[in-house]
Amino acid sequence: MAFFSKTLDKLKNGLAKSRKKISDSLTTVLTLGRKIDEELLEELEEKLISDDIGVETTLQIIEDLRAAWKERKISSAEDVVPFLKQELIEYWPQCDRELNFAESGPTVVMVTGVNGSGKTTSIAKLAYLLSSQGKEVVLAACDTFRAAAVEQLSIWSQRTGVQIVKHQQNSDPAAVAFDACEAALARKADVLLVDTAGRLHTQKNLMMELSKIRNVITRKIPDAPHEVLQVLDATTGQNAINQAKMFSEAVDVTGIMLAKLDGTAKGGIVVAIRNQINIPVKFVGLGEKPEDIEPFDPETFVEALFS
Repeated sequence: MAFFSKTLDKLKNGLAKSRKKISDSLTTVLTLGRKIDEELLEELEEKLISDDIGVETTLQIIEDLRAAWKERKISSAEDVVPFLKQELIEYWPQCDRELNFAESGPTVVMVTGVNGSGKTTSIAKLAYLLSSQGKEVVLAACDTFRAAAVEQLSIWSQRTGVQIVKHQQNSDPAAVAFDACEAALARKADVLLVDTAGRLHTQKNLMMELSKIRNVITRKIPDAPHEVLQVLDATTGQNAINQAKMFSEAVDVTGIMLAKLDGTAKGGIVVAIRNQINIPVKFVGLGEKPEDIEPFDPETFVEALFS
């Protein structure tokens, strides 16, 4: 219970902007004593879409609300928020949100994301989280095209106390991935986190590079990568969904790390991501320090968003 309270408080602080925006929106519609009718549902639909819940998700929620109202399960404005909370919690099955660890050998996690999304910091946070759980972690600095990317990840490796495999800037990213796989195997590491380029000259080049890294990893460690996590910047709202779709064309993205959730009023994007691209959010970033990462838990998230 103490852990839940601590996590809830952290999420509440991180989601303060999002919670205020949603609260302000709902308060104007769900006035005390107001009865549910079609006018209320239409107003609520408009508010939820503006809160980055997404059109498709909002329409589904409104239809479920309408059905519950007609079945007399809910009748007044006071019933709406509890209904919404339970509805959203059920969007995420437990199995979707857990990291897929290898049965033997190192678990390989490829991390993708556009430049500026918070990718490098998110990798460092994940490394810190896993190492704090007693896992031996190795970082692979395969983003060799961006100036200072290798240096930045090296600094984070020192801060978090994890090992790193790196080459010089502009080296072949696939060669770094190969050496990192060998190092992870030799050191009997539990987890290999592979940073990748956020942007090349064309989308085609980016896709080819990601596919090349993935193929090298698979040849060296069968069944790897076991996870492909995409870092999305929560502050970009619906644009983050377009990024996820683009990267999924090159590699099978298995989960989302949502960065900068503490700096946005677009917390509803978590729900839109689940509904529109069917990729589960597995981790959320709530600050700049290594420990500012939380495994995504729907119940805690929804409680923090609406409390």
